[in-house]
Amino acid sequence: MRGVTANPTIFAKAIEGSDAYDTQFTDLVAAGRSVTDAYWELVIDDVRAALALLRPTFEQSQGLDGFVSIEVAPELAHDTAGTIAAARALHERINQPNLYVKIPATAEGVPAIRAMVSEGRNINVTLIFTLERYREIIDAYLEGLELLAARGGDVAAVRSVASFFVSRVDTAVDAALDAMGTAESRALRGRAAVAQAKLAYQLFTDLFVGDRWDRLTALGAHAQRPLWASTSTKDPSYPDTRYVDSLIGPDTVNTLPESTIAAFEDHGAVARSVDVAVEDAEAVFGRLELIGVNMADIGRALEDHGIESFHESFQHVLGVLAAKTHALAGR
Repeated sequence: MRGVTANPTIFAKAIEGSDAYDTQFTDLVAAGRSVTDAYWELVIDDVRAALALLRPTFEQSQGLDGFVSIEVAPELAHDTAGTIAAARALHERINQPNLYVKIPATAEGVPAIRAMVSEGRNINVTLIFTLERYREIIDAYLEGLELLAARGGDVAAVRSVASFFVSRVDTAVDAALDAMGTAESRALRGRAAVAQAKLAYQLFTDLFVGDRWDRLTALGAHAQRPLWASTSTKDPSYPDTRYVDSLIGPDTVNTLPESTIAAFEDHGAVARSVDVAVEDAEAVFGRLELIGVNMADIGRALEDHGIESFHESFQHVLGVLAAKTHALAGR
């Protein structure tokens, strides 16, 4: 375990489920801060503490690991200019080399990612659900590095990960397969997510080679590592380490909730697996297409749902904090 990630849902659970933030929040309100400003103060203080805790890991790994992620506000998911401004502001405000700012992989997020990389900023691209969008993200990263190099910037100082969501894909695809109700559809349950992630890894290995990449590596550039997100098992009939055991390999990161960490420590299988049986993954995708499962449509729906879920969590925690403000005012 060599890094920490967070999103609005994780922060909402932490702030609402504990009294650890109450004193700081009370002080911020007493100082005249708005609820939204107070929320960001709480979050940024947490991130700064985590950055300090992981700084030795960052130094010992020569900048490979030891990162902490903070996400731009979810209402900016379809606002390119707003995302650029927010990501830049977070980087400048926190100003630590092991910080990742998370930007969602929406159509509007892609140019923001390119712009931030071109400024030499570390970016965690989140909410990737399709191979097509992942290809766009890799291209945006490469273009960003090329723009940075063209203006004389240090491409060797830039790190990035691309967070490909996994288990949610099976949840959505399985629902579509169950609706079909055929023997062939039932046979494909629980196979789409790992298959897509394995094909994503093939994209990674295919696109971070060749003349274009060689020109960047000559300047010290680092590949944008694929990160497997949403790796807890949603269907209790599936093994609880399915999305860890199946996706282990070089240059990958896996973000795990505590229950999945415990399960993997207890009975996970440590072996290179991410580039094993790739032909089977291709066959699964081919069969899904043949029976009418549109992975692009499912990916778009999952992207929309992910953004909406983060937005709801963000609004919910602001509501909880607003209620605490009113309670304080009534004392």
